[in-house]
Amino acid sequence: MKRPLEGIRVLDLTQAYSGPFCTMNLADHGAEVIKIETPEKGDQTRGWGPMENGYSGYYAYINRNKKGITLNLKTEEGKKIFTELLKTADVVCENYKVGVLERLGFSYEKMQEINPRIIYGSISGFGLTGDLAPRPAYDIVAQAMSGMMSVTGFPDGPPCKIGPSIGDNYTGAYLCMGILMALYEREKTGVGRRIDVAMMDTLFSVMENFVVEYTIAGKTPHRAGNQDPSIAPFDSFHAKDGDFVMGCGTDKMFAALCDAMEQAELPADARFDTNLHRCENYSLLKPIIEAWTKTKTVKELEGIISSLKIPFGEILDIPQAAEHAQTKERNMLWEVFQPGMERNIRIPGTPIKIHGEQDSIQKAAPVLGEDNAAIYGMLGYPAETLSAFAQKGVI
Repeated sequence: MKRPLEGIRVLDLTQAYSGPFCTMNLADHGAEVIKIETPEKGDQTRGWGPMENGYSGYYAYINRNKKGITLNLKTEEGKKIFTELLKTADVVCENYKVGVLERLGFSYEKMQEINPRIIYGSISGFGLTGDLAPRPAYDIVAQAMSGMMSVTGFPDGPPCKIGPSIGDNYTGAYLCMGILMALYEREKTGVGRRIDVAMMDTLFSVMENFVVEYTIAGKTPHRAGNQDPSIAPFDSFHAKDGDFVMGCGTDKMFAALCDAMEQAELPADARFDTNLHRCENYSLLKPIIEAWTKTKTVKELEGIISSLKIPFGEILDIPQAAEHAQTKERNMLWEVFQPGMERNIRIPGTPIKIHGEQDSIQKAAPVLGEDNAAIYGMLGYPAETLSAFAQKGVI
């Protein structure tokens, strides 16, 4: 069954998480992604846990559906091979420190000379411009410097990192979108583009009401736990046997909740009659709600609150989420035999469900240099030459 990006070739020079997350999404939907790693060591995530038989589950997840080759771009032979690969490619992705690829002789201008149709996508911590451009970054740095950590956590606790590396995957998703935009434009112009996506920019851009609270209202947002600063009640709550979240985004929802609580007078109370007043007096409102929720189980509350069309969710742990019926219904865990681990493993599937496209994994993540013979053979290199290259550390 044909996938939307079949026929697109991506040279993937990325490692760690942000870049590989971008190219994974392209590969999931049909692009031929050729992951280029350094000989011997490969991507740094090959050493990140969980490990099994010396093979990384982290790497297996983020590099599924890709082909894999090794290439040393610091050698003259390696540069020559990469030049030949560029002539065949549609996209190059990299997340080196800013300037590394240019120092190796592959600036965007040089790539355009080789292949005017090439689309060159870069991910960095701080972008290609500004004083911080050369500085390396991981997700936690972007979370800290975007302001995100300052508003994450509870008021009486320290700034807190969000659990998943959202600075990486959001930035990877933005680069993926930029590449698709450039591919669409290239259909009309025949010319590629340079795309520059920064982790700090990305997280700053998704701070929604926090930034405009400052730029428009002149206030400095602070940590508020699970409470939304602009909607109430929109929070986590205790039940008799666990915790859950719900969000009343309208006065109508709040009135329905109050009816269920047998407190129909609350929507007329001047402290709670509008969303703004509920936010201002939330410290008074939450205890009233929890006095009711603590008398019931999570399942009882799910039945009551969901029936009122109020968004509701039980707080699940990872095993519960992974084995949830909805996760299975949406095919959000793919199973694949992973070389290296030598067994079937389950990894998160794609959330992009395109009707008419097969929603399944195409191949496991490559072992280091798995496709050297096939890819370099396609360029015309015989086996004896590849053997000599391997001995010299070129591949």
